[in-house]
Amino acid sequence: MLSDKNFELNVTSEIGALRALLIHSPDSGLGKVVPSKAQDWLFEDIVHLDTMRKNEYDHYVKLLMYFLDPDKIQGRLDEINSRTSERNFFKPDNAGFHASTKVIELQTLLSDILEDASIREKLVASVCAIEGCTYRLQEKLVATSPVELAKIFISGALTDDEMIFAPIPNLIFSRDIGIVINKHILINKPAKKARSRETLLVRYIFFNHPLFAAYRDNILEIPETVQHFLRPGEDTDGKTTLEGGDVMVVSPGHVIIGCSERTSVSGANEAIKLLFENKVVSKVTIVKIPHKRDYMHIDTVFTQVKRNVWVLLGTLGKMEIDVETAEPIAWFGDKKSKDKTEILQFEAGKQSPRTFSCIEDLLNDISRNDLHSTEPTKFIYSGNGVFPYDSREQWTDSCNLLAVREGVVLGYDRNTKTVEAFKKSGFKVIKVADLLQKFEREELDPQTMKDTLVLMPSAELSRARGGFHCMSMPILRDGI
Repeated sequence: MLSDKNFELNVTSEIGALRALLIHSPDSGLGKVVPSKAQDWLFEDIVHLDTMRKNEYDHYVKLLMYFLDPDKIQGRLDEINSRTSERNFFKPDNAGFHASTKVIELQTLLSDILEDASIREKLVASVCAIEGCTYRLQEKLVATSPVELAKIFISGALTDDEMIFAPIPNLIFSRDIGIVINKHILINKPAKKARSRETLLVRYIFFNHPLFAAYRDNILEIPETVQHFLRPGEDTDGKTTLEGGDVMVVSPGHVIIGCSERTSVSGANEAIKLLFENKVVSKVTIVKIPHKRDYMHIDTVFTQVKRNVWVLLGTLGKMEIDVETAEPIAWFGDKKSKDKTEILQFEAGKQSPRTFSCIEDLLNDISRNDLHSTEPTKFIYSGNGVFPYDSREQWTDSCNLLAVREGVVLGYDRNTKTVEAFKKSGFKVIKVADLLQKFEREELDPQTMKDTLVLMPSAELSRARGGFHCMSMPILRDGI
């Protein structure tokens, strides 16, 4: 059972030094996604699992360990590298698994709670109800060992050759299952049926795992609207949905919620009610972006790098940028366009919302007034602000970056024009393999790094349509 008597849960920004997070390493279910079902399971493509694991995601886990739990990796990199040829090295059922309480694997937490016979019976019954399993299969699952049952729930497979229900490949995008806001957990309400099982599993984890026992009263669940069951159809605009990629904690008192392809206005409204009623924050800003697959969540459009620096898709902003001078040269976009972003900011106790003309104005206000930055706000634009590279690289998550500490962010190596924009803004750029060697030789201290973009290999991960912001659920960050 994973335990930590000093376990703490608190997130007050997007950029404070990361101290603990939830992740899910790619499991065998990703290797069973078929073309005919890929879009139903919310994947754009099929991926090569071994390449994704060994050549890409494993670098991510190693890097997180150096930043968050160095005692478990420092001095062991060569040993770990020699063993990553083993299948599932960073999975809980491997003998060399790190079992970190800082870089926390969701599958471990699921295995832990399944040790309890009562929880196992209830969760098996719930999963079988969702998946339409037979009663005899339900009995068989109840009798399965917790470690194996956790793998089955996630991968959908009894054995390598026998699948009993669909995999949940999107669990690698742990941001979407929920988000920590200060000392509260807001659980998501997914827009697509393909994510129902992962939400169920995570709800059981948060309410039953000992790690979260002290925060059980701080778990917020978004309810459906009254008499929702009377609404016609499943995909009406009024459906109450919210996913973690549309929620950003930008300061202790301020949360941004996106209304997108995956988060509805109803879901955002219910979240505002919960956050204000429970006095979690005093300010919520709603950012409505076009309901397009290109954008999906607001964290595919912008993320924060430093208190005064943001990476952004310029075509959803207000101005066109001259690439040579990085200066605004003209107003961009038609105000009447259906693709125009709308922004409304609500404060507890105030009747009328505040409006912003564009995303840049909102982010500048956050940097200056919420985070008290004394430096001018800077924007690093996807694709260096040049079409078609801005759109191409946004599609491969140039704007979806994870800050492991202020100014140190992880992004994909394939977004070369965006990398150029980072360099022009004064950032160092380093490949993750080189950085890991510097950490191992103690030539560089993760805790003193500044203004660095770490380039992560991305051939397979990028095909899953999510970056490292998507692949992380921070549960503890330092204050800034």
